[in-house]
Amino acid sequence: MKKFFFLLILLVITADTWAQFRKSRGNDRAASENGLNYASPAEYTIAAIEVTGLNVLDKNAMISLTGLKVGDKIKIPGDAITQAIRNLWKHGLVGDVTIQVDKVEGSDVYLNIVLAERPRLTDFFFTGINKSQESGLKEDLTLIRGKIVNDAMIRNTELAVKKYFVKKGFLNAEVKVHQQKDTLNKDGIRLKIAVNPKSKVKINAISFTGNDHIDDAKLKKKMKGTHERPKFSLHRTLITELFTMNHKEFATSSKPVTWKETKEFINDNIKLNLFVTSKFVQTDYEDDKNKVIEYYNSKGYRDAEIISDTIYAHDNRTINIDFKIHEGPKYYFRNIIWTGNYIYTDKQLNAVLAINKGDVYNNELIQRKITFNPKGLDITGLYMDDGYLFFRIVPVEVAVAGDSIDVEMRISEGEQATINEVSITGNDRTSDHVIRRELSTVPGQKFRRSDIIRTQQKLGQLGYFAPDKIGQNMVPNPANGTVDIEWQVEEQSNDQVELSGGWGGYYGFVGTLGLTFNNFSLRNIPHFENWKPLPVGDGQRLSLRAQANGRSFQSYSFSFTEPWLGGRKPHSLTVSLNSSFQRSLYTTRSNQRLQVHSVTVGLGRLLEWPDNYFTLTNSVSYVRYILDNWYSGLGYNTGASNSVTFNTTLARNSIDNPMYPSSGSTLSLSLTLTPPHSLWRDVDYNTTSDDPNAKAEIYKWIEYHKWMFDAKYYLPLDNKKKLVLEAKAHFGFIGQFTGKAGIGPFERFYLGGDGLAGGFNSFLLGQEVIGLRGYENNVLTPPYFDASRNSDGSVVAGGIVYDKLGLELRYPVTTGNAATIYGFGFVEAGNNWNNYEDFNPFKMYKSAGLGARIFMPAFGLIGLNWAYGFDPVPLNSNRDASGSQFHFTIGQQIR
Repeated sequence: MKKFFFLLILLVITADTWAQFRKSRGNDRAASENGLNYASPAEYTIAAIEVTGLNVLDKNAMISLTGLKVGDKIKIPGDAITQAIRNLWKHGLVGDVTIQVDKVEGSDVYLNIVLAERPRLTDFFFTGINKSQESGLKEDLTLIRGKIVNDAMIRNTELAVKKYFVKKGFLNAEVKVHQQKDTLNKDGIRLKIAVNPKSKVKINAISFTGNDHIDDAKLKKKMKGTHERPKFSLHRTLITELFTMNHKEFATSSKPVTWKETKEFINDNIKLNLFVTSKFVQTDYEDDKNKVIEYYNSKGYRDAEIISDTIYAHDNRTINIDFKIHEGPKYYFRNIIWTGNYIYTDKQLNAVLAINKGDVYNNELIQRKITFNPKGLDITGLYMDDGYLFFRIVPVEVAVAGDSIDVEMRISEGEQATINEVSITGNDRTSDHVIRRELSTVPGQKFRRSDIIRTQQKLGQLGYFAPDKIGQNMVPNPANGTVDIEWQVEEQSNDQVELSGGWGGYYGFVGTLGLTFNNFSLRNIPHFENWKPLPVGDGQRLSLRAQANGRSFQSYSFSFTEPWLGGRKPHSLTVSLNSSFQRSLYTTRSNQRLQVHSVTVGLGRLLEWPDNYFTLTNSVSYVRYILDNWYSGLGYNTGASNSVTFNTTLARNSIDNPMYPSSGSTLSLSLTLTPPHSLWRDVDYNTTSDDPNAKAEIYKWIEYHKWMFDAKYYLPLDNKKKLVLEAKAHFGFIGQFTGKAGIGPFERFYLGGDGLAGGFNSFLLGQEVIGLRGYENNVLTPPYFDASRNSDGSVVAGGIVYDKLGLELRYPVTTGNAATIYGFGFVEAGNNWNNYEDFNPFKMYKSAGLGARIFMPAFGLIGLNWAYGFDPVPLNSNRDASGSQFHFTIGQQIR
């Protein structure tokens, strides 16, 4: 066998030697025919250069790449020819190169460059992945059709595809690129990119070494996107073990477990099972390593670092991650030294910084206190709110003594900046003056950072622009101490169209048409060229609504608001009109009728004190109720009632987004007064007669005073302000001026259900409808039954005092211009009383549930709710709880 292999190798060597010999003889013969002698190099002048074998490439360009040109003197054989071939290879445009001598005439030589072009990319496609992954990959890859296909392209494509899947957590992904001839283009290549992503790799365990002062659990908690797989799953056996209780101990198959141990087990394992993913994602992993070090730095370990992080396979689907930590010593602040500060004293700056000698050293805290502190004042804000736009501060560690650090705050105050020019871009529909009147940044005024923040908030509250797209571009000019500000906005439509029909109980089909234009322009009505498609741009609000069911029910309303009356000051004017008519369809009461007509005029203005988030609104209303044999729970059934009211409302609104508030609050205190008619009317208010006509005379002029308080607070629970907690409280009270008239039947509180008007009666008669999910509509309303069923209409329904509290945890699905959709979970409680003696703010009906809200500019806010009422309702006290209820809402419920 050894002899056989030796003879085979000898044969191959001999054959190769013979081939080289024949080629050499052939070249010698060619050289001899051309008059060349390769054994004896000679100098020639290039007389001409030809290029053959090209299909796409330019001939002159190829000659230029060689470095050879006609007229050059070269030696043949020599380095010039060799270098020319190298130059062509270097650019990767050709697959094969040969330089031949066509002929020799004296000292002139004629060269022919024979090239074989590389194939070009005509197409590429993927196998083994879905459409979503394919779409994402095409954005990452730099494959360009028409580009030359070479080994580097193939290798880079494989690496890019693998890198994409590694980022997504597919660490074991396999990628292979295959070249295929293009049947429609003979010089083209199609790339088949075959991908086998395999399963996403999960993390089995994360371990730390070297962390002597901070335990593993705290470090793992800081890794928001990198979590190890829970060690236990929530299965039937675990449930049995956990909930088999015996004297605060749980019986398990091994040994008793204390209640404290069980709670720790639940916190560490079951919570992870429900809410945490253990998939490995490279980008999240890199961010989490930084978060671990940031956490160490915040605890005073300034020199902390991850010495090594090792990722290795645990099995074919999971990995382990081992971190080796160097904590270093724990440092503390010693001296804070201020330099360059002339406007504010060291004492003033130290009060804002609020860092004392002996506090744990925290560089992140320093940066927050000097640049932007979301929980209070910071040094930069202190200066910039006084016009010092060019202010700069640099903290420098000037001394480290043992475990103590001295920090020097080097300040450059600069000059106060004045606003020069203010421009606006992106407002295609809204007029400039509508935006400018909301700006706190006015040319000629001193620059203040708080004005920038306030302006952005006010523009977002208008509803005309996407709040997350409002920005500003500031161009400072230190030479003359000015700054130009460009406000950038993106329009969004917030007009609403309501076109609906519904079945209104015994009233049958009820149709509704409503139009609300929130950016209307009265002055552009005659100017059709400014219709887009309606006259818009002046920030006025026009609302028209009609609701009808033939002759049985009709309601028409009109409302117009000018937010800047006169155009100079933020004084608003609102005028609204309403006319409604209702007739009973009962055959025995065919003559029943109810008419309500009202007009309201209101004036509002923006306050500057206590801050410019406050508004004060005053309005005067006149309402006339006309009853004809109407059995409605008002205490009488025939007659007319008149209501003249004055309302004043003090409100504060600091939310950041009207559709999905993530921070800020809303407060409102409202007082509605009627004249104290009983002081001068000659009416016997103390009559005990049940005669409805006597009651009609008493209520001919309505009198009361009504107090309403509403508060909502929004707290973001994550850095991106997506998970938001809403806390709310509401209170209402109706009182009387004298003991003569008592409290009338109008404007009372109806509690329970979805918060929509509880039938046409409540809509027409001005009843205050308050939602309480988990209970049927109005079921928590004194006297706890439907008073309209009384044959004589003598019972007055509705409460005179109520309270309601609630918490709602929200998370958005989308907050784009087209729609805002978010889900939520909530708990709420409330109650309603018809006398002050029984009022008890802690005796409340409680509920909890889930829901979703959808806001579309064309249709408004739609709510879907499921709730469970935990308490029995008065009408069904035999039941332990109100139970499960579904609610559907349209529009924004205030309470």
